[in-house]
Amino acid sequence: MTHSAPTSPAQARHPYSSVRQTPSGLVFVSGQLGLADGALVEGGVVGQTRQAFANLAAHLATVGLGLQDVAKITVYLASMSDRNAMDEVYQRSLPEPLPARTCIAVAELPYAARVEFDAIAVRSLQE
Repeated sequence: MTHSAPTSPAQARHPYSSVRQTPSGLVFVSGQLGLADGALVEGGVVGQTRQAFANLAAHLATVGLGLQDVAKITVYLASMSDRNAMDEVYQRSLPEPLPARTCIAVAELPYAARVEFDAIAVRSLQE
C-alpha cells in the first residue's frame, strides 16, 4: 500500500511526539513551522519565523517550560538568503543567553514553508 504525502497541514498524521521529556530533564520538541489555524502564516520568512517561535513556546508551555529553557535549536531554511531576516526575529524572540544553534539550508520544507525549528530544552534539576 502506498501513501501520498499530505497536501495541507490539516491532513498530516505523522508518527512522532511533538514534545518528549526524558527522566534526566531534557525536553525534545519536534520541528515547528510557521503554521496557524492549519495554514502557513503570511509575511514570508519573517511572519513564519514569528509564528514558529510562538508554536515552539506553546509546545514548551505544555511541559511547564519556556523559550528561556532552550539549550539547543536547529534552524532549517528553505534558502540561506532568508538567514538575515530570520536572524532579526530570532534575536528578538529568544532571551540571553542564546541557545547553541545550527542553521542549515535544506532542499525543501513541508508545505513550502520558509523556516522550521526543532529544539532541545532543559528542565532545571533544582525544580
